[in-house]
Amino acid sequence: MSHTIVTSVCEGVADCVDACPVNCIDQGPGKNAKGTDWYWIDFATCIDCGICLQVCPVEGAIIPEEKSELQLMK
Repeated sequence: MSHTIVTSVCEGVADCVDACPVNCIDQGPGKNAKGTDWYWIDFATCIDCGICLQVCPVEGAIIPEEKSELQLMK
């Protein structure tokens, strides 16, 4: 099962992008409701390693389950 970036919580810090060993995290188009950049996880590529969750400084921005309804995708 993949992890999910919660679009409405993400603040665009992007520590997860550099930390991801399979490059499954991409920047979303535009800004989220908070007006910040946001990122999303490609569920088909994610290997569920959890590194993104460990490095993200924004509490609640990444959750350890696949919830596509919380993650807007391009």
